Amino acid sequence: MKRLFKLSSLKALALVFVAIATVAGLPARADDYPSKPIRVISDSAPGSAVDVALRMVMDRLGKVLGQQIVPVPMPGASGAIAAHAASQAVPDGYTLFAPASSLFITLPGKAENLPLVLPRDFLPVGSLIEIPFFLCTSASSGIKTLPELIARAKTRPGQIGFAASGIGRLSHLTGLLLEDRAGIEFQVVPYSGGPAAALGDVIAGRVPVITEGYASLAGAIRAHTLNLLAVGLTHRLSDFPDLPTVAETLPGFAATGWVGMVAPLGTPTPMIQKINDGLKQVLSEPDLGAELASRGVYPEPMAPPEVNTYITKLQIQWKPVLERFEASQSHPH
Repeated sequence: MKRLFKLSSLKALALVFVAIATVAGLPARADDYPSKPIRVISDSAPGSAVDVALRMVMDRLGKVLGQQIVPVPMPGASGAIAAHAASQAVPDGYTLFAPASSLFITLPGKAENLPLVLPRDFLPVGSLIEIPFFLCTSASSGIKTLPELIARAKTRPGQIGFAASGIGRLSHLTGLLLEDRAGIEFQVVPYSGGPAAALGDVIAGRVPVITEGYASLAGAIRAHTLNLLAVGLTHRLSDFPDLPTVAETLPGFAATGWVGMVAPLGTPTPMIQKINDGLKQVLSEPDLGAELASRGVYPEPMAPPEVNTYITKLQIQWKPVLERFEASQSHPH
């Protein structure tokens, strides 16, 4: 009997040690979070407009939270590489994911496990930036306004080249939306190397039309090798007061890129809230807003529920365009 008692006592003591070890291995409480650097995976290429803006925001956020926040670019496979890595991360608050809106509205089957769905795949954390798309033509085309572009395209259906940096990505879908709303048809020319790969052909006039974020186009615009026609918003930008919106010609037209922040499923809610609070503080800083705006990027803070609502709105907005594109691929002209 005494031996049985001793064995039971030893088992109980062992369970106590296991419990202590388990608790020690759990993520730190939200009060202590973060206690080490945080990784933020991104599907954007190093040095891209999104990557530069992300680093600016994360540097400020790190100072607010008292820990280094390290952007980790993982471009490729239409964003699937980054999405997979982020989804497989330990949900301890030390790996976050900053996906572009293209990952939520891309063509089904274009890349494995895309488009993403919230909250099925990740937990929403917050919103970072909005990137309006600027519509440009090569200077040699002689097209200086959107109405001129539409008129030219109507006389030459399917003949005017439109540079698309990635089939199914948002810049490509913006061109499809423009076709649909204006009743025109471009000759879509895809590029897999991003805006930089397309820009040489556009500047040379071989492919006259491109739509991208301002940062990708700024050098060519300043050099007057591109004509800036319009911005894909429903309101004019204060930094570009003389630039018309596409909506002034095609009412209601809106096409903007967006970068949000999500976390692996199972990430504790208090940690998500702490990151969101920090983001709101950082994105409200006027000097950061001015610095981002100079690159054609604009702060867009949101609470986690607002992120879900925003993504649902995007998916509804782009669904008809995606469906028409899929139909055109199934029944080409």
